[in-house]
Amino acid sequence: MRVYLDNAATTPLDPEVLLAMTDVMAHCYGNPSAQHAIGRNAKGIMEMARRKIAELINAKPSEILFTAGGTEADNIVIRSSVNDLGVKNIITSAIEHHAVLNTVEEMHHKGLAQMHLVNINTLGEVDLMHLEQLANQYPGSLISLMHANNEIGTLLDLKKVAKIAKLNQCLFHSDTVQTMGHYKIDVQDLEIDFITCSAHKFNGPKGSGFLFVRNAHKLKPIITGGGQEKNMRAGTENLHGIVGLAKALEIADHAIDYETKRLQDLKSLMRTLISESIPGVSFNGPDSDEQCLYTVLNVSLPPNSSGNMLLFKLDIEGVCASGGSACSSGASIGSHVLAAINHPDDRTGLRFSFGKLTTEEDLRFAVEKLRKVVLD
Repeated sequence: MRVYLDNAATTPLDPEVLLAMTDVMAHCYGNPSAQHAIGRNAKGIMEMARRKIAELINAKPSEILFTAGGTEADNIVIRSSVNDLGVKNIITSAIEHHAVLNTVEEMHHKGLAQMHLVNINTLGEVDLMHLEQLANQYPGSLISLMHANNEIGTLLDLKKVAKIAKLNQCLFHSDTVQTMGHYKIDVQDLEIDFITCSAHKFNGPKGSGFLFVRNAHKLKPIITGGGQEKNMRAGTENLHGIVGLAKALEIADHAIDYETKRLQDLKSLMRTLISESIPGVSFNGPDSDEQCLYTVLNVSLPPNSSGNMLLFKLDIEGVCASGGSACSSGASIGSHVLAAINHPDDRTGLRFSFGKLTTEEDLRFAVEKLRKVVLD
């Protein structure tokens, strides 16, 4: 038996998404930029996907920019805000995804924008009073804070941050890669400037995502050489990936209420099973469902003989999990998120993340193997 509990890294492709994609690949080979009938057909299919995505997040189709995923979308926002919108200060946190942190650090080191880190507590929660102080001290900043942390699951109150941003003439960007398709997102209600999405986090294809850019903001491309995406992103569009993205988001949106309750129950069960099975265990991130992503459970294991070999041993036992952000798998350094929340060095952080195929049987099997690896 093999159990997959690394859905925060990527999810399996939904069969309906695969069918939608292969249909386009088989029957619609036209370039959406071409002027002939076959090209116009491809363009029409792409624009239908754009309208569907816009409808699902209450945006205008013109505010959806297709990208290769969340990392590219985050880069576009940060680089273009500095280069095109006159941003001189960026407020972010030490637990952001590296797509944000590394890009902001580059802007800082090149002297293009100053980086300011908002305080966070040991649960990974943003200190909103400190954020307000920074926004007031540096009006006109770009605030870049993720909706849910990809390692420990801590949720951010987007409406509160958007209000702080608006009061201080700041732009607000949120990496919503972990929450898109798992929570209802209404960009008009949130009054947010930029959000990002990656399809493979909700059973869509890898290499396909989008950036929401509020129409008031006029960004210039960071990829040049063509007029695609209203001159915002050069290169022939990934049509089958875009169709797969739209289909996956539509399916996920329809199932949100059911999947939220089901996965919250499974997460609660796994937390209980681990607590009963391993003495001295604790958990990283907030306890409550309202403050923590329901698809992620980050476990803090007491010192044990497996140490750095824990993930390897779990894999041998048939359990796929993660020790942190999957985007840095194989790196020699530990998790920057756990370091930022002062997680003890002698304890091991382990992330289990759940998806639409996760079952109670999977969790019981995983906990049995975890107990074996940690205690035997």
